[in-house]
Amino acid sequence: MGFVSNATEYPSEDYHDYIIVGGGTAGCPLAATLSEHYRVLVLERGGVPYGQPNVMTQNGFLQTLMEVDAYDSPAQAFTSEDGVPNARGRVLGGSSAINAGFYSRADQDFYQRSGINWDLRVVNQSYEWVEKAIVFRPELKNWQSAVRDGMLEAGIDPYNDFRLDHVLGTKIGGSTFDTFGTRHSAADLLNYANPSNIKVVVHASVERVLLASSSSYSNASQSAIGVVFRDQMGRYHHAMVVNGGEVLLCAGALGSPQLLLLSGIGPRPYLASWGIPVAHHSPHVGQFLYDNPRNGISIVTPTPLDHSLIQVVGVTSLGAYLEAASNIIPFASPAPPVFIRNPGTSVYLTVATLMEKIVGPLSAGSLTLSSTDVRMNPTVRFNYFHNPGDLQRCVNGTRKIGDILRSRALDDFKFHEWFGVKEFRYVGPELPVDQSNDAAMRDFCRRTVSTIWHYHGGCLVGKVIDKNLKVIGLDGLRVVDGSVFKVSPGTNPQATLLMMGRYIHISLCFE
Repeated sequence: MGFVSNATEYPSEDYHDYIIVGGGTAGCPLAATLSEHYRVLVLERGGVPYGQPNVMTQNGFLQTLMEVDAYDSPAQAFTSEDGVPNARGRVLGGSSAINAGFYSRADQDFYQRSGINWDLRVVNQSYEWVEKAIVFRPELKNWQSAVRDGMLEAGIDPYNDFRLDHVLGTKIGGSTFDTFGTRHSAADLLNYANPSNIKVVVHASVERVLLASSSSYSNASQSAIGVVFRDQMGRYHHAMVVNGGEVLLCAGALGSPQLLLLSGIGPRPYLASWGIPVAHHSPHVGQFLYDNPRNGISIVTPTPLDHSLIQVVGVTSLGAYLEAASNIIPFASPAPPVFIRNPGTSVYLTVATLMEKIVGPLSAGSLTLSSTDVRMNPTVRFNYFHNPGDLQRCVNGTRKIGDILRSRALDDFKFHEWFGVKEFRYVGPELPVDQSNDAAMRDFCRRTVSTIWHYHGGCLVGKVIDKNLKVIGLDGLRVVDGSVFKVSPGTNPQATLLMMGRYIHISLCFE
């Protein structure tokens, strides 16, 4: 990509039709589409994924999430005030470059509930554009095949085989890893850009959106005219839009509300408490932040497992979606019966995981600033299980996990070789023995809650932005990412965010 450059090479000031802040899951397809007719600048705070083996391969998924530093790693770690570790993408391609690669379209109810002005014909065209470029049918190996059969045995039916649509039952979803295990992220969609109309600048930390008085013909008092960003050397640059252009925030559910606050767009009293000049009072910026709880179990099998990320999903009517993975994980000796990769040197456990994602969720949290340095994570709290409906959904899903574990489909993994009966050697928390005990199941859900990395909200439709994703009360500023969602679409939001980046330009008729 000859149009990608380091922020240090950008002039002190330059002009563009559209400025996209965040070259992530939605930002890259949006940039590629806009460049067909307009001069586009993409500002990405991270580097490029290509040439980084852990990022670009399926086997490197866990290692990418573990190798984090304060300012430069592709995955930026953060821990919510709930005490749950989490991560956000900091690389061209965003979280689509560090995730497990699962691809499945949104549920049909999402389009009605989201508040966005969707044209479903264009939605489908936009999905198809993405899918032709970076989506593949995964090849199921031993664990994923067994889980598929176990889900059906547990009553999660019908079987829908390979399908990208969101449908009730058990199905194989798409993957952004190809048959060689190579990742294809949103960054790949920049290959479809018009190279003469696009500039992608990496290692560019956008510090604030610049606002100026709107024309007398507008109902808004102010309009976005550009952004200020810093390069790795600490030097400031101004990227400006020409008349009629727009600034498009695609910085994610943490980055977009954080940047609005740092730009003086947010609750007046709160901004004043930070000494940030108030440019526009918007009381709900950073509010209504959600994260879908993930709960589940990991078990060791005496039978070696093939490495796999999410490939099979069980879409239930119980308020939970079920998924599985299998990994080869190093453990220190002594250890239980294991698959020895290098006898005498390293001991490796083959670990099978079953997990659930809580639909919605219903419990909401919030985001606040921890610093005026945009490179620092904001402070977030998700309030997992604050709404009792989420806790009941977790209980329902956990019971289904128990049903899958007891299915005949898992007999081939020879759990009986340890104890003479089908019992499990857990890595971490164990399922309650009596899964009919509601109190024990609720306690399990609270103790084992973790993230599935599908956090969203903070710039909700009808609160911060309108149905066309424009920031309410301002001209020339939109938010195009997961921060606008009240619910996470389908079993995984990746497909919807990729589609959304393509869709917005076509359907809203940018001028």
